[in-house]
Amino acid sequence: MPHVIVKMYEGKGLPEKQALAQAVAETVAGFGYDIRKVSVSIDDIRPENWMEAVYHPDIMNRRASLVRAPSYGPVSEKF
Repeated sequence: MPHVIVKMYEGKGLPEKQALAQAVAETVAGFGYDIRKVSVSIDDIRPENWMEAVYHPDIMNRRASLVRAPSYGPVSEKF
C-alpha cells in the first residue's frame, strides 16, 4: 500500500510507462511510504473515450475526493 492508478491516453511504450511508474512510486515513497510496498498500474484510454471512460466517472462523479482538478471541463471551473 498505497496503490496508484494512472489513466492516460494510449500510445506510450513500456519503457515510458516503467519510467512514469518509477517516478510515481518514488514520489509516493517521499511521503513516508516504503517504496517496496507502492504499486502503480497504468490504464491506456483511447482519446475519443476519455470523457466517458475517465472524466465523468472518475472526475465529475468523484468531486468530493478530487484533490487536483484538470484544466478542462466543467470541474475546472469550480476549483
